Amino acid sequence: MIETRKDFLTDLGLPEANYSGLEAFVKGDHKYIRDLRVNLKTTLDSPNLGGKKNAYMIALAVAVNEKSAPLVNSFAALAQKEGATEAEIAEIHACVSLLASLNVFYRFKHFAENKHYDTLQAGIKMTIMARPVLGKLFFETVALVVSAVNGCEICVNNHEKSIRSEGGSQ
Repeated sequence: MIETRKDFLTDLGLPEANYSGLEAFVKGDHKYIRDLRVNLKTTLDSPNLGGKKNAYMIALAVAVNEKSAPLVNSFAALAQKEGATEAEIAEIHACVSLLASLNVFYRFKHFAENKHYDTLQAGIKMTIMARPVLGKLFFETVALVVSAVNGCEICVNNHEKSIRSEGGSQ
């Protein structure tokens, strides 16, 4: 298990440190750490993501959303090694920040039984969505992933429709 932990950290470009979740797997001699490593590698190698750069950028968005500083640093560095620019990385942070507000707003509207809220507008400035540095299709893909992680059904459906309207596949 210790060797798998080291390999996992190497895969992610993370320094040796105490990561409580991983340490629990190692101390408990739990086999899931192997599955976690394989599952992460499989996900990051998925041909559906459009290459390593996109995979790392999506992983970066999830890490930013989850406020995991070690993973933010790791995935930003991995994305840069694959050609991501500072502007693209900054836009990932901006996208996640915007979605934090939008996902809460639209989840509230979805959960609230009061019909008054159905017509309420967000009133949130969304300039970055007009002409994103990442390109509209990839920006919408990132937005879809973050909205799914945040559990916003309305946002997931809207971003999925936008992806298809931009020529993306299901």
